Amino acid sequence: MNYAPTAAKPQPVVKPGEFAFAAACFDHGHIHGQINGLTEAGGELKYIYDSDAKRLAEMAEKYPQAKPVSELDIVLDDPEVKLVTAAAIPCDRGPLGCRVMKAGKDYLTDKCPFTTLEQLAEAEKVVAETKQKYMVYYSERLHVESAWYVDQLIQDGAIGDIVHMEIFGPHRLNKPSRPDWFFEKAKYGGILTDIASHQFDQFLHYTRCDEGKIAHAIVDNRANPDKPELEDVGQASLILDNGVQCFSRVNWFTPDGMRGWGDGRTFITGTKGVIEIRKYFDFARSSQGNLIFIADDKGDQELNVEGQVGFPFFGQFILDCLNRTEKAMTQHHAFQAARLSLEAQAMADKA
Repeated sequence: MNYAPTAAKPQPVVKPGEFAFAAACFDHGHIHGQINGLTEAGGELKYIYDSDAKRLAEMAEKYPQAKPVSELDIVLDDPEVKLVTAAAIPCDRGPLGCRVMKAGKDYLTDKCPFTTLEQLAEAEKVVAETKQKYMVYYSERLHVESAWYVDQLIQDGAIGDIVHMEIFGPHRLNKPSRPDWFFEKAKYGGILTDIASHQFDQFLHYTRCDEGKIAHAIVDNRANPDKPELEDVGQASLILDNGVQCFSRVNWFTPDGMRGWGDGRTFITGTKGVIEIRKYFDFARSSQGNLIFIADDKGDQELNVEGQVGFPFFGQFILDCLNRTEKAMTQHHAFQAARLSLEAQAMADKA
């Protein structure tokens, strides 16, 4: 999967040469989105690293501006590199991030950022020791214009106080094209650890509440007996400390005949209105994504925000790295979304 949105109107926040970064470990196609977002915000891709020579050569062809290297230490020893962004195998993301931070670099990883609570605890320790950043590419919010626009509506009070949220994250399996690690639970972490981390990020962000408890979680393998460690369906319920009820449902059952990789939808109920987001396409109607449906006591309407918002996270994050601020995402939020998804997975594993 090569999910790599591009902004209609990129808005660089730094001048050429002011923010050099490296990209590493191309085990997941989300790395292209991470690179796109950073370069559109003015970042300079100086190095690319991967231990797989064939994959490194392919990336070198796609990103000729970057120097390919076969040793990560070359990247970590360069004082000009301020950030390493990576999409390693999920079980390797935590250890890689700690290594990057100990070298004095900030780190932006694909989700899920960890596969165990022990990895999270170690990353928290290294962040405290080094004061470096361990940020997470929660793409279903950070790289979706409608997700950004809805946040502004919510914070402006368009639907009052949030009462409950449901977010659905179906994905297409594409089983023949998946690498072996995708089917090994110790390496991918479980479906709630992996895909549902997107939903936990959104629950916390939209409500501006970083604490909550898992009320229910369950996973299963319903249709892939040849891959016994694959969880192809899962769901979790979360009660936030502010009382908001949240529900996540994820699966690997997007049919081949559907026009996109997954009909991602968000439903938000507030005290004064309701919102639905159709992020990627309009099921059975069109390929148009970034659609928002909103209703309040004055009526209902449909909003198409394609090309109107861009992807502010990347510019904000670059400035955070330079200024040591936390405007794009707080470290607590990045870790707490991961923690809750890991706790949900642990509950499901015990069920």
